Order: sequence, then C-alpha cells, then structure tokens
Amino acid sequence: TVIRAAILIQKWYRFTMARLEMRRRYSLSIFQSIEYADEQDQLQLSNFFTFMLDHCSHPDSVSQIFTSPGAPQVVDEGLCLTEFEKKIDVPDSYYGPRLSFPLTAEDANALLHAFRNEQLLHARYVLQLLSETRRVLKEMPNITHLSTSYSKEITVCGDLHGNLDDLLLIFYKNGLPSEQNRYVFNGDFVDRGKNSMEILILLFAFLLIYPNDLHLNRGNHEDYIMNLRYGFTKEVSKKYKDHWKQILCLLRDVFSWLPLATIIDSKVLILHGGISDTTDLDFLSALERNKLKSLMRPPKSVRDRQEQMKKRTPTTKPSKHIANQHILDILWSDPRNQNGCTPNKSRGGGCYFGPDVTAKLFERYNLKMLIRSHEFKPEGYEISHDGKVITIFSASNYYEEGSNRGAYIKLNPELIPRFVQYQVSKYTRRQKLHERVGTIESSALKSLREKIYAHRSELTSAFAQYDVNGTGRISVNDWAAAMESVLQLELPWRMLRPQLAQMNPDGEVDFMSCFYDLKMGRPIKEAQPALAETLCRYRKDLEIIFNIIDKDHSGLISLEEFSQTWRLFTSHLGIDVQDDSIDKLVLSIDYNKDGHIDFSEFLEAFHVVHRLERKAN
Repeated sequence: TVIRAAILIQKWYRFTMARLEMRRRYSLSIFQSIEYADEQDQLQLSNFFTFMLDHCSHPDSVSQIFTSPGAPQVVDEGLCLTEFEKKIDVPDSYYGPRLSFPLTAEDANALLHAFRNEQLLHARYVLQLLSETRRVLKEMPNITHLSTSYSKEITVCGDLHGNLDDLLLIFYKNGLPSEQNRYVFNGDFVDRGKNSMEILILLFAFLLIYPNDLHLNRGNHEDYIMNLRYGFTKEVSKKYKDHWKQILCLLRDVFSWLPLATIIDSKVLILHGGISDTTDLDFLSALERNKLKSLMRPPKSVRDRQEQMKKRTPTTKPSKHIANQHILDILWSDPRNQNGCTPNKSRGGGCYFGPDVTAKLFERYNLKMLIRSHEFKPEGYEISHDGKVITIFSASNYYEEGSNRGAYIKLNPELIPRFVQYQVSKYTRRQKLHERVGTIESSALKSLREKIYAHRSELTSAFAQYDVNGTGRISVNDWAAAMESVLQLELPWRMLRPQLAQMNPDGEVDFMSCFYDLKMGRPIKEAQPALAETLCRYRKDLEIIFNIIDKDHSGLISLEEFSQTWRLFTSHLGIDVQDDSIDKLVLSIDYNKDGHIDFSEFLEAFHVVHRLERKAN
C-alpha cells in the first residue's frame, strides 16, 4: 500500500511539473513571438522613411529630419572637460559622486555605491564621461583583438537591457573589472529595463580606467532610433530634464564608435547577433563604423540612389548601404540548425545562418568558436552548431519576474567555456513554483490579448470566412488557422484556446469572445471604430515617427505635419482610411485651436484596456 501510494504521488508530481513546464514554455513563446513581431515593425519603419523621402512634397526638409532625430543639439567634438565645468553648475545640494578626470578605481566604486542607493550622477559628470568615452573609443579598431596570455580568464557577458541588478550581481560574483579580471560586454546594454543610463555610466567608467581590460561591442539596441521605441530615450529625458538633449546627442555619437566585434587568441569571434553567407571580417575591419549612426535610418531616396549609381567607377568605395547590410547581419542574425542562410523573417532583419555558414567562415578565418548574444534563452545560454556557436544572454527576469536565468561565460587560456548562471531574486524566492509560473503566464496572455485586439477587424474577417452560416461559431481548427493567418506568431493556438476564447457545449469556438474582456483606452467620440483600431495597432510606430518630426522636442507637431505624415503612412501600408475621418479627429483634439497637437497625449487614447483590471483599479 505504501509503495502504491508513493507511485501515485510520484505520478501526480510528474504530471503537475510537466503541466507547469508546458505553461512556462508557451508563455515564453508568446513573449518571444510578440517581441520579434515588434522588431519587424521597427525595421519596416526604415522602409517607410525611404517612402517619405520619395513621396513627400518637400523631400529636402524630410531628409533634414534624419540628420539628428532624438537630439537636435550638436555637442562639439572639441568640447573639453573644462568647458562642461564652465557651462554646467553642480549645486552644493548635490550629494552624489563628484568625478574628476582621469578616473580612478575609487571613482568607479563611488558610482557603484551611488547606483545601489538609486542616486543619479549629475548631468555635468555624465557629459564629461561620455565625451571622454568617445575620445577613447575613436582610437579603437572596428574589431578588437585580445589574448588570454595576459590573464587567466576572460569573462564574456551578453544582453543586459537596462537591468542594473544583473550587472551588480555579475560584479559581485565575478569581481570588478581590472587588469587581472578582464571583461567583454557583447552589446544591448540599453532599452527595456529602467536603469540603462546607470549601466552605461558604469561600463564607460571602467572602460576609461581599464581601456585594455574591459571591452564593449555594439548591439542592435545601441541605436538612437531603436531607443525611441524601446524606452531608453524616455529614460534619459526623465532622469536629466535639463540636459537630456545634449546627453542623447553625445550618446548617439558614442554608440556609433563602439567596436563591432572582438576576437580572442585569433580563434574566438565575439559579436552581438551572428553572421551571414556574405560576412567578411576584412570588410568589417575597414569600414567607417561611425558613419552609421543608426541602422534604422533611411537609405537614400530612389532618386539619390540612381544618381549615385551613375557616378560609380571601378574604384568607388562600397556604399553606405552595403556597409549597413553587413552591420545589420552581424547585429541582427540568429543561428538555426538547418543549413543555409535565409532572411530572418521573425525579426524582419538579418538572417538565419546554419552550421554550414558557420563552418565556411571558420575555415576562411581559422576560427574555433563564435560567441553571440541577441537572443533570449531561458537558462541564460545555449550551445548550437555542434558546439561551435554559443549564445549568451545576461538579463535575468527578462520578460517577467522569474521568467529566465542570466549567464556569463568564463574563457580560460585553452578557450574552454565555463558557464555561470544566476537569477536576481527580489520576489521570486517568496513565491512557490506554481505562483511564479502563474505570474509569467498571466503577463504573457495579457500581451497576447492586446495584440489580438489591435487586429480585431482582420481577425473578424478571417473568422467570418469559416463561419459560412453566420452562427458566430467555428471549429477549433478553423479558429486556430484564422488566428495564425492574421497574427503570424507561430504559437500553439489550440493549446492557448481555453485562455483566449470560449467554447460552446458542441465543441465550437465563439470567436467574438476573443474580444470580450478588452476595450480601447480613453475613447474619443470622433474616432470611428476602424480608425481607432488602426491608431491602436500602429501607435508605437506613429509615436516614433512623430518624435522624429518633432525637432524641438516640444511634444507638439502641426496639424499639417500630422495629416501629411498620416496620409503617407497609410498609403505606404495600404491602409484604407478616409482622409476626412482623420481630419475631423485631429481638429477635435486641437483644444486651444493653435494649429498644433500634443501627439503623445493623442496616441495615449488609443491603447488597449483590460476591463477587469480597470474595474479593479
């Protein structure tokens, strides 16, 4: 009897753990699919910017927009440290770190102490630090070459994405950077998390103190147009209200000077994303990396490209467009187990590269290992391509508290990797496993429902094609097929159906129940349903576009700019929205009738609200 009871308990435990793991995995799949879909939208914005250049009635004025979006003020490269001292006063009431240059280890320790206590570094010191960082980075090559003979081990860290606690934990477990403790940080220091600025300050400070022992690679988020979408621009503007424009302008330049890759002992290639079948390390070593301030900037208009082609000669240097593609590949690509090199449709940029592509590059350059980041991994790392490719991801709790571990790599002189995993635990230790999984699942489903609601019209039309008798009900298979055809997220829709839509006793899905618990935020009566849904769906894209157009950062754009941009945007995407409907809507929110609108406030009206949450609040 005891043995049978033990077997039953064991079976129940295994079944419960398997269900929890299944829920955790599909929740992470939801997060990742939505993240990649959002990145597709971001990369497609550059196509829209090109469309603007080709179709705007004043292309020169549009082209000017992209010379310095996000930070119109130019910070003079010749501006020395003392000039910032003269221009920016530090009041006696400021109790944070007071930096003096050149920096010392004591300065770095003061910064660590301040950031642990949630203090801000004064804007004067931030600008001085960034100016010095740019000076040092400009002296560095596109590809940094390191040797393990100078130290016992080199530590390689992946994406941090503004999670300061992860960086502090790495330093606590692994020691601070020094001549005896060398680091390579592999890009994506910023965006998503709330402490991107503090991470940059710490990394740049250690770079200045130990320029031969701490090394930084550029990631796809070290890009000022990406920062408009994913939070870093907003973080800087909130933390440094008086000097944020100067800081962002200087950061844009600093990002463009970050090295593109690191090679250890001529055997280990470290870069942020991956490679393609055209990746050429010699080409990457020779290009002018600082010319590419953003990979999201539009290439030249069609007219300009045609003129450039006419002027080409056999000795003409490769165009910026070709350089852009090479850097896009190394910052955005992902490995796959299938041979070949195909477009990365999930992200919308870069490629999927197979083991044969890796082997070809290794043979050409006599490499042994590729270490890359860029991709969320539940355990913090993953090994692929028969051990030749390692993905390292250092941001724990990336999607939600408890969603994943972070990790870093220790490389010894024999170039044998050792993985160290960790997870910052503020709340999860007090939670049971099923509570942690429940939190992750709830957050993932919330994001998915918002995505569903933003495509309501398309989904309703897709459902109707299967509902030939107009009953409002279709089979589970048809419901799943309609969901995937519209959203293209490659999710297990049949498994997710109980969480998203109701089923009647006959086993058919009430497809409109997908939308029952959702509604638009603060509805504007002048907004027709189709128009409101379009604005909801493209809210992030429009916010970035309007931020770029808003050169003086007042938060206001003219009605003419709004209307022209809207018409170009809908024309580019093939969206059928009547012009008079948007005109009426825009006029209705020009409250003081001065010909300008607050676009952030306007777009905030078009976000999805969960009805139950709204009642609870």
